[in-house]
Amino acid sequence: MAAGQARGDASVIRAISPADHDAIWAILEPVIRAGETLAIPRDMTRQAALSLWLSSDRTVRVLEEDGAVLGIFYVRANQMGGGAHVANAGYVVAQHATGRGVARRMCAASLDLARALGFRAMQFNFVVSSNVRAVALWQDMGFAVVGRLPEVFDHPALGYVDALVMFRAW
Repeated sequence: MAAGQARGDASVIRAISPADHDAIWAILEPVIRAGETLAIPRDMTRQAALSLWLSSDRTVRVLEEDGAVLGIFYVRANQMGGGAHVANAGYVVAQHATGRGVARRMCAASLDLARALGFRAMQFNFVVSSNVRAVALWQDMGFAVVGRLPEVFDHPALGYVDALVMFRAW
């Protein structure tokens, strides 16, 4: 296994390359268009989405299984200056790979990566409360709900729903 890779079951978590951009967009686009979990414009272009997700302030990884990219995640500082010791992360799983443990493996890898980068904790700033699978997974991974932002996310089917602030220290 090459440096910078982590194995879990039959999957490999690795740094991205330009060759991954089509696969990354194929994962991001349906989630962006659905507008149910990410607080970004539903009409975001490919270029804008890739620029956002692959920006230089993020350490980005993909989870690959049998040569196919099934998920993408990033780790970055949650804040600058005095808050730069707390990480933030974001995850998106390919729709056809949901329910297969991809998000769990990416979260575990992101926690390891954040520790290796010198962060002391991780915070999720805006977990859409109606994304019950994600909320349950993050809680199972040791994150606590430390705040609730009432009706701050305009869900396309449910209307205004809460977002959660979730936190885990180590």
